Parts: sequence; structure tokens; C-alpha cells
Amino acid sequence: MSKQSFKKVVLAYSGGLDTSAIIPWLKENYDCEVVAFAADVGQGEEELEGLYEKAIKTGASECYIVDLKEEFISDYVFPTITTGAVYEGEYLLGTSMARPIIAKAQVEIARKVGADALCHGCTGKGNDQVRFEGTFSALAPDLAVIAPWREWDMVSREDLLDYLAERDIKTSASATKIYSRDANAWHISHEGGELEDPWSEPTKQIWTMTVDPEDAPDTPERVQLSFEKGRLVKVNDESLSPYQALMKLNGLAAAHGVGRIDIVENRLVGMKSRGCYETPGGTVIMAAYKALECLVLDKSALKYREQIGLEYSHVMYDGRWFTALNDALLAGAASFAQKVTGDIVVKLYKGQATVTQRRSPNSLYSEDFATFGADDVYDQSHAEGFIRLFSLSSRIEAMNKSGIPFKNTGIE
Repeated sequence: MSKQSFKKVVLAYSGGLDTSAIIPWLKENYDCEVVAFAADVGQGEEELEGLYEKAIKTGASECYIVDLKEEFISDYVFPTITTGAVYEGEYLLGTSMARPIIAKAQVEIARKVGADALCHGCTGKGNDQVRFEGTFSALAPDLAVIAPWREWDMVSREDLLDYLAERDIKTSASATKIYSRDANAWHISHEGGELEDPWSEPTKQIWTMTVDPEDAPDTPERVQLSFEKGRLVKVNDESLSPYQALMKLNGLAAAHGVGRIDIVENRLVGMKSRGCYETPGGTVIMAAYKALECLVLDKSALKYREQIGLEYSHVMYDGRWFTALNDALLAGAASFAQKVTGDIVVKLYKGQATVTQRRSPNSLYSEDFATFGADDVYDQSHAEGFIRLFSLSSRIEAMNKSGIPFKNTGIE
């Protein structure tokens, strides 16, 4: 079957095994010019070092490396924090949050260079293909999308290595590098290898960002986070940008083994997958933010914000950033966030991030009302009438069932 012809294709390029093979494959199968695009979302200098040269040597005509670190944390991560979104109770959505900004920047490069197609290296089994192509559909429905893993006949890491060797293209990848990892400023994920067996306990070589909690310092460390209207603005009284604050917290929390999870999650495509995630600074921020919310939001407001978080975890995980539902949920969370101002102290110790102190000018907590000692502001006898009315429907239902007359019950 003949393939469609394209003039120029922009490839989301990481320099890893898959995308290294995709550049020559595109040229051979589509007879097109390939422009490589890489996003710096805080994955580390070692992953970006030599990336331009490698892309050109592999056959790309150009390679754009775009610094998105500050925008990623400020405009994608922090709004998500305000929703309280945690996918399936544990996953802090690190990979999910990075995809819309990467795909958006890829579209912008495609417009800049006059490309007529976009390409990604996501597998046909994963979530990322949906996240990338959902963004492409929203921002560039006129551009074609090429997904090599859904087209070529290569099925394994060994196949890709052989493909590159046949073309004398050098790669740092090898058959022994069995883990699939994805890193950005917020987290790093680990899949594959021993993790494919859910009965297999992760070995120490899995974790690359955090200290093993068993090896962490025996002395706890406390860190203070200051928020203004839902935005983290200071760490230990030092004014920092969102990205700088996260970097500082990553260093502090990782040293104490904070932020590790090991989960089996439901992928969007229907299968379950097992992964280990490290999100040290993010774990601290989420704990602090939730503690501050509990101080400033009343019961019904907090309940509704939690409902937003549950729904939004699926919106983000499923790659629906550029949708009306995404905008509506973020707007709701932003409204609640206007009250989230104050300071939180978090204790870091042996893998745990525990909130120990909290204060806010918007606090709804009143020691005068909550005290177990004597007070002059609360008449406890008033509780009887409240309880009677609060449970009135249950009382009526019970009387209907038992035939007890309402007379002399205080209900009539």
C-alpha cells in the first residue's frame, strides 16, 4: 500500500532509541525532510547534551530545542495543583502534564517551518499517543499525523537496534537498557524490565531521583512553603519563581526519600500497566496545598473542590487539556484558589512529607470555637435542635415504617 507523500515533517525528538530510528525511517518511507523538535521541560542537561548534533547526524535537516521549563511549571503544573488532581489516588500526573505543552510547541515549530505533517514516537499501547494527537487535533487539524509504531513492522528494542546498525547510525542505547523512563522537572517515571511482573519488588537500580528512605537521614528536616492565592511564592521565606521553587523542593525532598510510589494503573487504551514514579518536590507541594485548603475552605467548598480534582485527574491523564471541560474545571479550581493564601511547614523524614504547622489570614479555624476548654462563644445546648432538624428525614421514615404517630414527637 502506497504511503501519502509529505514535504516536511516535524518529529517530537528525544534522542532515544525510538526517535533515532524514526528519522531515517521517515526519510526512507515518506521521502520527506525531517525537522527534529525537542522540548526542555526540565528533564536534565544530560538528556539534552549533544541532542542537536545527534539529530543532524541521524538525518534531520534542522533541530529545534525549546526551553519550556518555566512555562511548564507555571502554566500547566501549578493550575493542576489547584484542582487537587491525583490519578487513581496516587499518581501526580507528571508525564500527563508535560504532553500538552510539548505538543503545542511542536505545532508552533511546524507552522514556523511550513511543515505539512507531525510525527511522534509513542507506541500504540500507551497513553501518550492520545495526548499528543488530541493536542494536534485541537491546534492543527489540517496537519497529518504519522505514528511509526502503528505502521512499521519493528516490534522490539532489538529490532530498532538492528535497524540503526544496518544504516551505520550510532546510538547510546543497548539491549541491556531495559527500563523505559520519562523525566521532567516535576517527576521521573520508570516502566519495563522487572516492573512488568507486579509480584517483583523494585530493586534499588529502579530509582534514580530520590534517596532510598531506609538510607535517608535519621534527623528530620522542616521546610516552609508560602502561598498567595493558590500560587507557591516562597520556600523558607525565599521568593522564587514556580520552577525555582520546585527545583529547591526537589533537592530537599529527594534527600529524604520523599515522593516514591509503585502503582498498577489503568491506561486510557484499556490495559493495566505497572510503573514506579518519583515526585519529591511535587509530593511536598501537594501535601502543603491540601493542608492550606483544609484551613480556608468550608466543608461544602472543599467537597466540591475534591470532586473537581477527581474529574480533572482523568481529564489530564486522558490528554484533554485543550477542551471546554478542561477550561471549566480549571476555572472552578482557580475560584477556590483565591482563598489559598498562607504558610505551611512540612516535615521531611524517611520518605514521608508530614504537615506540622499551618496558618492563613483566611483561616476558618477558630480556637475560641474549637477548644475543649471553657468558652464564651458556643452554647452546646443549641446542638440538640440542629441534630433534630439534620436527622428529621430519617426520623420521619422510621416512624412511617413503625407506625409510631407523629403526635407528641415534636414533628407534628
